[in-house]
Amino acid sequence: MLQSFNEIMDYIELHIEEDLKIDDLAKKAGLSVYHLKRTFSFIAGISIGEYIKNRKFTLANEQLIQKKNVTDVALRFGYQTVEGFSRAFREWSGYLPSEVIKNNIQQSYSKLSFYIDIRGGEIMEFKIEHKEAFNIVGVKATVPIQFEGENNHIANLAKSITKQQKAEMHQLKGLYPNQVVNASYNFDDKRFEEKGELTHMIGFLTTEENAFEDLEQVNVEKHTWAIFPNKGPFPKTLQDTWAKIYSEWLPSSKFELVEAPEISFTQFDHSQDNVYSEIWLAVKEK
Repeated sequence: MLQSFNEIMDYIELHIEEDLKIDDLAKKAGLSVYHLKRTFSFIAGISIGEYIKNRKFTLANEQLIQKKNVTDVALRFGYQTVEGFSRAFREWSGYLPSEVIKNNIQQSYSKLSFYIDIRGGEIMEFKIEHKEAFNIVGVKATVPIQFEGENNHIANLAKSITKQQKAEMHQLKGLYPNQVVNASYNFDDKRFEEKGELTHMIGFLTTEENAFEDLEQVNVEKHTWAIFPNKGPFPKTLQDTWAKIYSEWLPSSKFELVEAPEISFTQFDHSQDNVYSEIWLAVKEK
């Protein structure tokens, strides 16, 4: 997959003055749009759309340093008006094009290259399971994205669950893990820059339809799931596992992501220093 990403980087450079579509980039790489956007963002730390914008303005900046006409530069990089280009360029650099020309202000974002950096040689446990369609029934909220530590908004969502809602959710037991799960979906493209929001649901997995007015339901289609057990200090071990999945396992595996809720659950049977969790990601073979 990293070779595909490097080929995409080369293609972007060759066609940077064109209206690049992420759908087309995914097709050229033989990847789904969802997998390309999500995995690229995690590995690169920036969305692919933001990366293309950074490269466009870097090259535009070089043209302005060479005293090229602002109108010509704007048209070359896909802007129909100087005003639109100037506004966007200032948002990116903090300077107007005219200031760059006058003061030789240079800002740049380098072309990316991808490679695997193997550290530690740790074995990552996972299993592949095929699951029929199921529902997640529970409570949900839109929450800001946060990589490390406890997300207070998710914690507040958990605290907001009433005794009645808890009793209703426990009536839906019947599917593993037969306990509360966390499910995240509707991610912003800027997820891996730790910006934006996602929808988070706390609930139970079930084959039943939601019959409760104070609960909500998400339908999950039949998928193949990559399941990652992990055990250790909470939440650090769980968060480290998420990072390894995207930075190590996905780039080297034969699987790519399928758009579906990301599911996890944690068993708080022991101390916070040795907690068992699982992460479920819907995947398909490349």
